Amino acid sequence: MSDTSPTDPMAETFEAQRDRLRAVAHRMLGSHADAEDVVQEAWLRLSRQDAATIHNLAGWLTTVVSRLSLDVLRSRQACPEASYDDGLSEFVVTLDDGPAPEEDAVLADSVGLALLVVLESLGPSERLAFVLHDLFAVPFDEIGQILGRSTAATKMLASRARGKVRTAERPTAAGRERREVVQAFLAAARRGDFAELLRVLDPEVELTVDTPSGLVVTLGATRVAAGAQLSAGAATRGRAVLVNGLPGMVSWGEDGTPVSVLAFTVVDGRITGITVVIDPAKLALMNLPDPE
Repeated sequence: MSDTSPTDPMAETFEAQRDRLRAVAHRMLGSHADAEDVVQEAWLRLSRQDAATIHNLAGWLTTVVSRLSLDVLRSRQACPEASYDDGLSEFVVTLDDGPAPEEDAVLADSVGLALLVVLESLGPSERLAFVLHDLFAVPFDEIGQILGRSTAATKMLASRARGKVRTAERPTAAGRERREVVQAFLAAARRGDFAELLRVLDPEVELTVDTPSGLVVTLGATRVAAGAQLSAGAATRGRAVLVNGLPGMVSWGEDGTPVSVLAFTVVDGRITGITVVIDPAKLALMNLPDPE
């Protein structure tokens, strides 16, 4: 709920910017609740500011929202076991029965839904540079001021992020290769092959598990590989799927109850992000295929 007053000129100006600011924060954070919190905090900071000192209100608000979002992203990295919003639960799951021509069309249709999942694989600075410049056309010099980096360094961050996003969004060229990497990971997890798990995982891979208590994040190939070995036997049946356009897997227990939904982000032949939903309430709400 907004605390702004409709008779306050500054509040009216802020309200005109609210939707854009919310979009920036949501692209940065992948969480509607966190985005709302950031936008509301931006309003509180604006309300304490002397309006006469702000020459470009839209730019000032974008800077504040971006810095607040960056703080949230860095906090998640500093406290990787912390839980946060359940924004990753809005999954579209479709069957992935192999490299048939129609599969590429399905993936192309759904890949737009995967952008937030892909963004989760980017570091905080990369994500901010890409989101602000490529999605909201903020100049690199302004982004550099937010990050405390030079314009050239900021361009490099955005370029690196852009490369990762483009790789994830080339389904016809990379879909088969991504599937093979995921299959290698799943096979290694079943065998308990730690060395093979490390081979297919990016050193900075991020594992996000959606549990009944919230999201739990684990960072780093060693920790993710160790967890994959321990959890490999939790389900008895599995089926390849596309999750928001990304290669994934649905697993069921002996009684046919869904146990988990996994989605994998693969960049340059390695897994950079894994999202796992094990919350029974979330799984029950998903439109999942039947076990084979």
